[in-house]
Amino acid sequence: MEENVFDVLKERGLIAQTTHEEEIRELLGKEKVTFYIGFDPTADSLHVGHFLQMVVMRHMQQHGHRPIALVGGGTGHIGDPSGRTDMRQMMTEETINHNCECFKKQLSKVIDFSDGKAIMVNNADWLLDLNYIEFLRDIGACFSVNKMLTAECFKQRLEKGLSFLEFNYMLMQSYDFLMLNRKYGCKLELGGDDQWSNILGGIDLCRRKDQTQVYGMTFTLLTTSEGKKMGKTQSGAVWLDPEKTTPYDFYQYWVNVDDNDVIKCLKLLTFVPMDKIREMEKWEGRELNEAKRTLAYEVTKLVHGEDEAERCKKTAEEVFAKGGVSDDMPTTVIPDAVGMGVLDMLVKTGLLSSKGEARRLVQQNGLSINDEKYTDPQGVVTADMITENGIIIKKGKKVYHRVVLN
Repeated sequence: MEENVFDVLKERGLIAQTTHEEEIRELLGKEKVTFYIGFDPTADSLHVGHFLQMVVMRHMQQHGHRPIALVGGGTGHIGDPSGRTDMRQMMTEETINHNCECFKKQLSKVIDFSDGKAIMVNNADWLLDLNYIEFLRDIGACFSVNKMLTAECFKQRLEKGLSFLEFNYMLMQSYDFLMLNRKYGCKLELGGDDQWSNILGGIDLCRRKDQTQVYGMTFTLLTTSEGKKMGKTQSGAVWLDPEKTTPYDFYQYWVNVDDNDVIKCLKLLTFVPMDKIREMEKWEGRELNEAKRTLAYEVTKLVHGEDEAERCKKTAEEVFAKGGVSDDMPTTVIPDAVGMGVLDMLVKTGLLSSKGEARRLVQQNGLSINDEKYTDPQGVVTADMITENGIIIKKGKKVYHRVVLN
């Protein structure tokens, strides 16, 4: 008997909440279900937080279900208040459309859009032409303000101020579910656990307007063992776009995850079989580094392809074996490096986001230059530092970077 995708997702620790657990499991076991996940075009690239959603879509698709990737060409004009302490920047229509195009390219690496196996839909198609009075009478009448104000996504914003613009977001996302159910027979909405209130709104709207039973399921947010969101580095988010985060830096991000997070990440973000992961759970010390390399390789392969994953793996091995030197290692060209403050050089490479952080790194003995500890926060780059390989910087125990002058 074919494995039920619900059991796969549950075993890997992906499911956070479900609206109707038994019904959803039964539905996924007996029919090919059309489901959707929404992506708001707030940037021109998806990031590691979105990647978890993409992995779920792939699991679902591999078990015969049909994903709808909904891009928020309409909701992107508003911005989702969930998980935010401030209001999002307003974007122009051109920016929103450009970002939607970038998403499709990245989603296509993980999800198969050929022959209608998955579809990409833009909610601008129905949201941008809405008549406000009709929408208020038809949809607004189905929502209780008292109930909306108890939603977690609004509660945390009420203290700092929630605009009426954002208050509409739940109605729009709920309307998306109604439209996708009517147009494509979509029965299930998936999303991060911060989307729970919005998903419930959509399920309730489908019941009130069309007497249709639809379902919702949320996923574990990608957090470290300390509860912090993963996918952030000192120089910003870890992006899926190779122009924003190089494949090597992306690979290194996963090699450097905390020992306590590696097994969880293997379960959530890769397709490594569970029996193999259970073996890895028994590993300790140096063996865990092997688990991290597996994680880095598998995630890089999904996002950037097998050739790129092989190249990153080879470069990382070379850097390690040769004490921090490889032709493919991350490199920054700084023509006027001689005479520049060492802290300025560190910031320019993107290894640290400010001189204050760079100073702390030096003071805490976390910096080596050309394999020697560097301890002078006032120091400048001298001609003596330039070797035939350039200036080799080592941050902490594992992060290598090269500076060349031309």
